[in-house]
Amino acid sequence: MSDAKQISVNPTGQRGAPQTNKWIAFTAIGISFFTMVASMGMVFIALTQIADTFGVTLRSASWVVIAQGLTISAFMLPMGRMGDIIGRKKVHLIGLVLFGSGSVFTAMAPTFGLLIGARIFTAIGNSMGQSVGTAMVLSIFPPHERGKAIGAQTTSVAVGGAMGPVIAGLVLQFLPWEALFLMLTVPIGVAFIAGYFILDEKIVSSQHTEARESFDWIGAIISGLTITVVVILINNPFGVAILSPFILGGIVSAVCLFAFFVWWELKSDSPMLQLRMFKNLVLSMAIATRFLGFLGTTAVRFLMPIYLISLRDIQEAAAGGILFLTSLGMAMAASSSGRLGDRIGERPFTIVGFLMVIFTALAFTFFTSDTSLWIIMFVLLVNGLAMGLWGVPNNSTILGSVPREAFGVVGALTNLTRNVGNVTGQAIASAVVVGVMAADGFDIPLS
Repeated sequence: MSDAKQISVNPTGQRGAPQTNKWIAFTAIGISFFTMVASMGMVFIALTQIADTFGVTLRSASWVVIAQGLTISAFMLPMGRMGDIIGRKKVHLIGLVLFGSGSVFTAMAPTFGLLIGARIFTAIGNSMGQSVGTAMVLSIFPPHERGKAIGAQTTSVAVGGAMGPVIAGLVLQFLPWEALFLMLTVPIGVAFIAGYFILDEKIVSSQHTEARESFDWIGAIISGLTITVVVILINNPFGVAILSPFILGGIVSAVCLFAFFVWWELKSDSPMLQLRMFKNLVLSMAIATRFLGFLGTTAVRFLMPIYLISLRDIQEAAAGGILFLTSLGMAMAASSSGRLGDRIGERPFTIVGFLMVIFTALAFTFFTSDTSLWIIMFVLLVNGLAMGLWGVPNNSTILGSVPREAFGVVGALTNLTRNVGNVTGQAIASAVVVGVMAADGFDIPLS
């Protein structure tokens, strides 16, 4: 690799890279963030066509999303730790290959079962990219620009989340759903080539990568099983009763698995997740705050499409444009809060962001079938601004509380916390809405 291609960031964090190289390196990573997040929204839009193609119900087709989400959650922590040990660039590039290959397999799947398998394969690649992405972004920016780095990453994620459904909606008007997944190979291919030639393993990975610590396979397996059981219990995709043997047995299994995981990690010489770092109250409180924040804001993303389309009778395309305001606000605030947080500290933005979340949550409770669309659009924009204001400083606080060599697994932990918070928030919102509708004599399934 020529000197012109090297990203001259001092791994010790004493000096930053030249502005151009720093942002070129981020672009190589940001493309993968955008594509992987956008693909999640594309799958949701394509579910109806997938169900029609394979002759399955929409509920059965939803397992495409469930299997993908379970796999990403289960592999997130192990892949983050793997990146800390063998090199984050390696894990990132392998993840891109798996993601791209899985997308092709998805488009070519002859049966629904093989389609599910292809999505699981793709999700493993997705988890590899997500798990090490945050750590790599932080490694190419100097420590005093940590907020700016996370803000840029959050912006790429927000834009990807917003554009995924829009792109899918446009493509599916002219092409079959298989074309969506084949199209994903183009930006992923660009991300792979850019990452291979631009990213420097010595910079984006831990200083201790060459020490070749042993990988905690038992911890990885137990954590994956624990997370899988917990997510299934929260989602309850089988629709069984809360007090059924399946749920009660799952709760007991989750508790036992978690207890064994804690015991094993505390006694391991090279644990997958260093649990003793949670003695740091700043880190522990920031993780808890992150979970509660995503738990509280997920209800908006889950229920607003139902409100706009079912209650207000707004067309899907128009509803998507209205909901886009949340992602727009998040992208705008993420960039600003990251830069300003580096200068004046993260706490003010976290506090203001959460106060805005509370304001928008209260505002949503007053929405009726006659509420002005301008008011709805304003509240959605403010909700997005709130998420960007608290999300970036929160992430910066978490990663600023751990050493550089733990960026991979802790960065993965922040993403996992977001995923579990989203799943839990959606489950609670579903239960509340179904309960209220049942009490009022309605029977409207949300699945």
